[in-house]
Amino acid sequence: MPTGFSDQATLVRRLAEGDRAAFEHVYRQHNAALIRVCTGIVDSRATAEEVVQDAWVAVLKNIGGFEGRSSLAGWIFTIMVNKARTRAKRDGRSVSFDEGGEDNSLAAAFDGRGHWKDKVDLWKEITPERIIAGRSLLEHVTEAIEALPSGQRAVLTLRGQQGLDAAEVCDILGISEGNMRVQLHRARLAVRAALDKVM
Repeated sequence: MPTGFSDQATLVRRLAEGDRAAFEHVYRQHNAALIRVCTGIVDSRATAEEVVQDAWVAVLKNIGGFEGRSSLAGWIFTIMVNKARTRAKRDGRSVSFDEGGEDNSLAAAFDGRGHWKDKVDLWKEITPERIIAGRSLLEHVTEAIEALPSGQRAVLTLRGQQGLDAAEVCDILGISEGNMRVQLHRARLAVRAALDKVM
Protein backbone atom coordinates (compact mmCIF):
# COMPACT_ATOMS: atom_id res chain seq x y z
CA MET A 1 0.00 0.00 0.00
CA PRO A 2 1.21 3.55 -0.61
CA THR A 3 2.55 5.66 2.24
CA GLY A 4 -0.15 6.41 4.78
CA PHE A 5 -2.11 3.24 4.00
CA SER A 6 0.22 0.75 5.68
CA ASP A 7 -2.58 -1.54 6.74
CA GLN A 8 -6.29 -2.11 6.28
CA ALA A 9 -7.22 -0.69 9.70
CA THR A 10 -5.49 2.61 8.90
CA LEU A 11 -7.15 2.78 5.50
CA VAL A 12 -10.60 2.08 6.98
CA ARG A 13 -10.08 4.68 9.70
CA ARG A 14 -9.03 7.28 7.15
CA LEU A 15 -12.02 6.46 4.95
CA ALA A 16 -14.30 6.87 7.97
CA GLU A 17 -12.70 10.26 8.63
CA GLY A 18 -13.53 11.34 5.07
CA ASP A 19 -9.91 11.35 3.87
CA ARG A 20 -10.04 12.07 0.13
CA ALA A 21 -6.66 10.45 -0.61
CA ALA A 22 -7.80 7.24 1.08
CA PHE A 23 -10.96 7.15 -1.01
CA GLU A 24 -9.06 7.89 -4.23
CA HIS A 25 -6.67 5.05 -3.42
CA VAL A 26 -9.48 2.53 -2.85
CA TYR A 27 -11.45 3.82 -5.84
CA ARG A 28 -8.49 3.46 -8.23
CA GLN A 29 -7.74 0.03 -6.87
CA HIS A 30 -11.25 -1.43 -7.30
CA ASN A 31 -13.54 0.63 -9.53
CA ALA A 32 -12.68 -0.98 -12.89
CA ALA A 33 -13.06 -4.47 -11.42
CA LEU A 34 -16.36 -3.52 -9.77
CA ILE A 35 -17.72 -2.37 -13.14
CA ARG A 36 -16.41 -5.52 -14.86
CA VAL A 37 -18.15 -7.84 -12.38
CA CYS A 38 -21.30 -5.72 -12.25
CA THR A 39 -21.67 -5.66 -16.04
CA GLY A 40 -21.96 -9.44 -15.97
CA ILE A 41 -24.87 -9.18 -13.54
CA VAL A 42 -26.85 -6.28 -15.02
CA ASP A 43 -25.76 -6.84 -18.66
CA SER A 44 -25.23 -3.16 -19.48
CA ARG A 45 -22.14 -1.04 -18.92
CA ALA A 46 -24.23 2.09 -18.29
CA THR A 47 -26.36 0.33 -15.68
CA ALA A 48 -23.23 -1.21 -14.14
CA GLU A 49 -21.64 2.23 -13.78
CA GLU A 50 -24.79 3.49 -12.07
CA VAL A 51 -24.92 0.50 -9.69
CA VAL A 52 -21.22 0.81 -8.88
CA GLN A 53 -21.67 4.52 -8.14
CA ASP A 54 -24.50 3.60 -5.72
CA ALA A 55 -22.21 0.98 -4.17
CA TRP A 56 -19.48 3.59 -3.57
CA VAL A 57 -22.03 5.86 -1.88
CA ALA A 58 -23.06 2.94 0.35
CA VAL A 59 -19.40 2.16 1.13
CA LEU A 60 -18.73 5.73 2.27
CA LYS A 61 -22.01 5.92 4.19
CA ASN A 62 -21.40 2.62 6.02
CA ILE A 63 -17.60 2.48 6.39
CA GLY A 64 -17.94 3.26 10.10
CA GLY A 65 -19.76 -0.07 10.48
CA PHE A 66 -17.05 -2.12 8.75
CA GLU A 67 -16.05 -4.75 11.30
CA GLY A 68 -13.13 -6.36 9.51
CA ARG A 69 -14.68 -9.84 9.30
CA SER A 70 -13.63 -9.85 5.64
CA SER A 71 -11.12 -7.83 3.68
CA LEU A 72 -12.13 -4.29 2.79
CA ALA A 73 -12.15 -5.30 -0.89
CA GLY A 74 -14.41 -8.26 -0.12
CA TRP A 75 -16.79 -5.99 1.78
CA ILE A 76 -16.91 -3.49 -1.09
CA PHE A 77 -17.55 -6.22 -3.67
CA THR A 78 -20.27 -7.74 -1.49
CA ILE A 79 -22.07 -4.39 -1.33
CA MET A 80 -21.82 -4.01 -5.11
CA VAL A 81 -22.96 -7.59 -5.87
CA ASN A 82 -25.99 -7.18 -3.57
CA LYS A 83 -26.92 -3.89 -5.25
CA ALA A 84 -26.40 -5.41 -8.72
CA ARG A 85 -28.56 -8.44 -7.90
CA THR A 86 -31.32 -6.16 -6.61
CA ARG A 87 -31.12 -4.09 -9.80
CA ALA A 88 -31.09 -7.18 -12.04
CA LYS A 89 -34.13 -8.59 -10.23
CA ARG A 90 -35.93 -5.25 -10.59
CA ASP A 91 -35.11 -5.30 -14.32
CA GLY A 92 -36.46 -8.86 -14.65
CA ARG A 93 -33.05 -10.55 -14.99
CA SER A 94 -32.05 -13.73 -13.22
CA VAL A 95 -28.36 -14.10 -12.47
CA SER A 96 -26.56 -17.12 -11.06
CA PHE A 97 -22.82 -17.51 -10.68
CA ASP A 98 -23.10 -21.30 -10.51
CA GLU A 99 -21.66 -23.27 -13.38
CA GLY A 100 -21.73 -26.99 -14.10
CA GLY A 101 -19.62 -29.42 -12.06
CA GLU A 102 -16.04 -30.55 -12.18
CA ASP A 103 -14.05 -30.58 -15.41
CA ASN A 104 -11.15 -33.01 -15.30
CA SER A 105 -9.70 -31.74 -18.60
CA LEU A 106 -8.68 -28.52 -16.85
CA ALA A 107 -5.78 -30.13 -15.03
CA ALA A 108 -3.86 -30.63 -18.27
CA ALA A 109 -3.17 -26.90 -18.69
CA PHE A 110 -2.04 -26.11 -15.12
CA ASP A 111 0.60 -27.33 -12.69
CA GLY A 112 -0.18 -28.27 -9.09
CA ARG A 113 0.02 -24.62 -7.98
CA GLY A 114 -2.49 -23.34 -10.56
CA HIS A 115 0.18 -21.87 -12.87
CA TRP A 116 0.36 -22.50 -16.62
CA LYS A 117 2.38 -25.59 -17.55
CA ASP A 118 3.30 -23.91 -20.86
CA LYS A 119 3.57 -20.13 -20.91
CA VAL A 120 2.45 -18.08 -23.89
CA ASP A 121 5.53 -17.37 -26.05
CA LEU A 122 5.19 -13.63 -25.47
CA TRP A 123 5.78 -14.16 -21.73
CA LYS A 124 9.00 -16.17 -22.08
CA GLU A 125 11.38 -13.37 -23.00
CA ILE A 126 11.17 -9.60 -22.63
CA THR A 127 12.33 -7.50 -25.58
CA PRO A 128 11.30 -3.99 -26.71
CA GLU A 129 9.15 -5.58 -29.42
CA ARG A 130 7.43 -7.80 -26.89
CA ILE A 131 6.81 -4.84 -24.58
CA ILE A 132 5.00 -3.07 -27.43
CA ALA A 133 3.14 -6.27 -28.29
CA GLY A 134 2.26 -6.58 -24.60
CA ARG A 135 0.34 -3.32 -24.75
CA SER A 136 -1.78 -4.74 -27.56
CA LEU A 137 -2.00 -8.03 -25.67
CA LEU A 138 -3.56 -6.24 -22.70
CA GLU A 139 -6.38 -5.02 -24.96
CA HIS A 140 -6.98 -8.60 -26.12
CA VAL A 141 -6.97 -9.89 -22.55
CA THR A 142 -9.51 -7.23 -21.53
CA GLU A 143 -11.76 -8.15 -24.45
CA ALA A 144 -11.46 -11.87 -23.62
CA ILE A 145 -12.38 -11.25 -19.98
CA GLU A 146 -15.38 -9.13 -20.94
CA ALA A 147 -16.58 -11.93 -23.26
CA LEU A 148 -16.61 -14.53 -20.45
CA PRO A 149 -19.88 -15.75 -18.91
CA SER A 150 -20.77 -13.68 -15.83
CA GLY A 151 -19.67 -16.32 -13.31
CA GLN A 152 -16.28 -16.88 -14.91
CA ARG A 153 -15.72 -13.14 -15.30
CA ALA A 154 -16.58 -12.53 -11.65
CA VAL A 155 -14.37 -15.35 -10.34
CA LEU A 156 -11.41 -14.38 -12.53
CA THR A 157 -11.73 -10.73 -11.57
CA LEU A 158 -12.12 -11.34 -7.82
CA ARG A 159 -9.66 -14.20 -7.43
CA GLY A 160 -7.16 -13.62 -10.22
CA GLN A 161 -7.08 -9.85 -10.51
CA GLN A 162 -8.18 -8.54 -7.11
CA GLY A 163 -6.40 -11.33 -5.21
CA LEU A 164 -9.25 -12.14 -2.84
CA ASP A 165 -8.96 -15.49 -1.12
CA ALA A 166 -11.07 -18.40 -2.31
CA ALA A 167 -13.45 -18.45 0.67
CA GLU A 168 -14.17 -14.74 0.30
CA VAL A 169 -14.90 -15.09 -3.43
CA CYS A 170 -17.28 -17.97 -2.66
CA ASP A 171 -19.07 -15.90 0.00
CA ILE A 172 -19.44 -12.87 -2.26
CA LEU A 173 -20.82 -14.89 -5.17
CA GLY A 174 -22.70 -17.53 -3.17
CA ILE A 175 -20.96 -20.50 -4.81
CA SER A 176 -19.05 -23.54 -3.58
CA GLU A 177 -15.26 -23.65 -3.57
CA GLY A 178 -15.28 -26.49 -6.13
CA ASN A 179 -17.48 -24.45 -8.43
CA MET A 180 -15.22 -21.43 -7.97
CA ARG A 181 -12.14 -23.46 -8.92
CA VAL A 182 -13.84 -24.86 -12.05
CA GLN A 183 -14.94 -21.41 -13.17
CA LEU A 184 -11.52 -19.90 -12.52
CA HIS A 185 -9.81 -22.59 -14.60
CA ARG A 186 -12.38 -22.32 -17.39
CA ALA A 187 -11.94 -18.55 -17.43
CA ARG A 188 -8.17 -18.86 -17.61
CA LEU A 189 -8.44 -21.39 -20.45
CA ALA A 190 -10.84 -19.15 -22.38
CA VAL A 191 -8.54 -16.14 -22.01
CA ARG A 192 -5.54 -18.27 -23.02
CA ALA A 193 -7.42 -19.59 -26.09
CA ALA A 194 -8.32 -16.02 -27.08
CA LEU A 195 -4.66 -15.01 -26.76
CA ASP A 196 -3.46 -17.99 -28.77
CA LYS A 197 -5.66 -16.80 -31.66
CA VAL A 198 -4.03 -13.36 -31.81
CA MET A 199 -0.43 -14.42 -31.34
